[in-house]
Amino acid sequence: MAVHAHPDDESSKGAAMMAAYVEAGAEVMVVTCTGGEAGDLLNPQYEDAVRTDRDIAAVRRDEMAEAVAALGIRHEWLGFLDSGLPEGDPLPALPSNCFAVTPLRTAAAPLVSLVRSFRPHVLIAYDEEGGYPHPDHIQAHHVTVEAYRAAGDPAAYPETGPAWEVSKLYYDRAFNPEKYRTLHEAFVAAGDESPFGQRMSFYAQMETMREVLRRREAGEDVPDPEHVPAWVMPDHPVTTQVPVADYLEHRDAALRAHRTQVDPDGPFFAAPNEMLRAAWPWEDYCLVDSRVPTQLPEDDVFAGLR
Repeated sequence: MAVHAHPDDESSKGAAMMAAYVEAGAEVMVVTCTGGEAGDLLNPQYEDAVRTDRDIAAVRRDEMAEAVAALGIRHEWLGFLDSGLPEGDPLPALPSNCFAVTPLRTAAAPLVSLVRSFRPHVLIAYDEEGGYPHPDHIQAHHVTVEAYRAAGDPAAYPETGPAWEVSKLYYDRAFNPEKYRTLHEAFVAAGDESPFGQRMSFYAQMETMREVLRRREAGEDVPDPEHVPAWVMPDHPVTTQVPVADYLEHRDAALRAHRTQVDPDGPFFAAPNEMLRAAWPWEDYCLVDSRVPTQLPEDDVFAGLR
């Protein structure tokens, strides 16, 4: 079971992995926390802007259904309201009834219920910063970790069904810096302009800020660097790389299904699949907790369960 904040997140984070496990015979479920109601039209090639203005939530439900079919997965909505990504200085308050401000027990209860009915062995979450600091992604992290903790406890959330203990919890590492460094170097080695130059600059700033924080924790008086990232990405190690070379086209089909959000000429398709197969034919995860013995590194999220 993979838990995502909005429709389209499942296609940009782990889609090829899910398609691979479906073909191998596993049952795979994506849980989407919100309906994406606050989403903007991000694809300049999208042709029906009138419909998105009228009811973008309905459009995104249709898109999600197409992505689900492309991956062969099961899907459930938690039904919470998209919080939107606040912008401005100071940041505006979030809507009072949105997912990000819903009390944890209220937000986690329907996920605990799904875990107890679907009974997954593996649960996949975002990290503490949500992969990137969107309030819905951060809340999705909290509810998934809470469901992992609570679903196996008969005294917790007793109204949501019989207890089921999930065996393994992973954080998604779709933004693994090492992956993008490798792809950047592959473009450069081929004599091509890399589409990841700006990302490399961001990662360098991030590492500089991490070093500043490490030195401050050691008691040094260190000033902020000249370019300070707005947030610091958690530095979780990649423990598990699932081979997905044969399933990249499934990921592409799922991404293209989300037509309002994904530009077919945009950054999700910056690295050709043949380059990915040669340079980085995996999707990356960090094993956060395991209730079964396993040995790192892994190439299978079901390691220790088979």
